[in-house]
Order: sequence, then C-alpha cells, then structure tokens
Amino acid sequence: MMNRQDIFTLFEYNSWANARALGAVEPLTSEEFLRDLKNSFPSVRDTLVHILSAEWIWLRRWHGESQPVVLAVTDFPTVASLKDRFAAIERERRTFLESLSEEGLAKPFPYRDLVGNAHTLPLVHSLQHVVNHGTYHRGQVTTMLRQLGRKPVGTDMSRFSLDRAAGS
Repeated sequence: MMNRQDIFTLFEYNSWANARALGAVEPLTSEEFLRDLKNSFPSVRDTLVHILSAEWIWLRRWHGESQPVVLAVTDFPTVASLKDRFAAIERERRTFLESLSEEGLAKPFPYRDLVGNAHTLPLVHSLQHVVNHGTYHRGQVTTMLRQLGRKPVGTDMSRFSLDRAAGS
C-alpha cells in the first residue's frame, strides 16, 4: 500500500501536470479553447473543467459532503479562471492530505457517486483514482492540442521525477 509520502508525491505530480497542461493551452485563441473537437468532452475547456470538477467533487467527498455537484463549464470562460480554481482546490487538498495519518489511508471510505449509489473503498484508492483520472484526461488535452496544430506538452510522471531531480 502507498504511504503518506507516496500520496504527497502523487499529488505534487498532479499539480505539476495540471500546471503544464494549463500552460500549454494558454496560447489558444478563445475560439480554439472552446471549439468542439469531437472528443469525450467537446472542447479543451470542457475537458479541463471535467478534470477540475472531479478534483473538486472528490475533495468535497473527503470532507464528508454527501452529494457534491459537477462544476458548470460556463463558469470557466478562460484559462485564467481555471488556473485560479485549480490553485484554490490544490491549497484545500494539501491541507486535507496533511491531516491524514498512515493508518487513515487504509480506512474504508464510504461515498455516493453522482447518481446517488453508495460505494466504499479504501481512502488511498480514492486518492489514487483522482490522480489517475487527471492523467487520462490530460492525455486527451494533448490530443486536442495536436488536432489544433498546437504543440503539446509532456506530463508524464517520469518527466516530473526527472525535473524534480534536476531542481527545475
């Protein structure tokens, strides 16, 4: 099982990768940012809001809220608005993660999905899920950037580790 330090590292990676993805989409025009590219979520904006919304929903669940709601894509018209909300969520999540004990990671975590079905899994698995989910959808953003003729940015965990080791 992962320990607290492993979880901290995963979420440092997640923050780093989100920042790189947001930086890569910053040069897009508004039209490109909102263009329907026929993906899982229509646009770059919608895909990033989906990542953001999932991170927010899981954070709400970890704080004991029973039925958090999905964030509205229309509340995020620009990359700057997304960056601000990601930063706020990351600050709140850091405080939550720092409150966890090694033993707490293995404890059963009951929650309800978005349609109200009850589930339970170890807390550590829900934490891992959030990072894995973001990785998947950042890959979709990479594909969308290529569709737009833009340069994608690497967000692999190996790149994160190499950058950290190099002090960048």
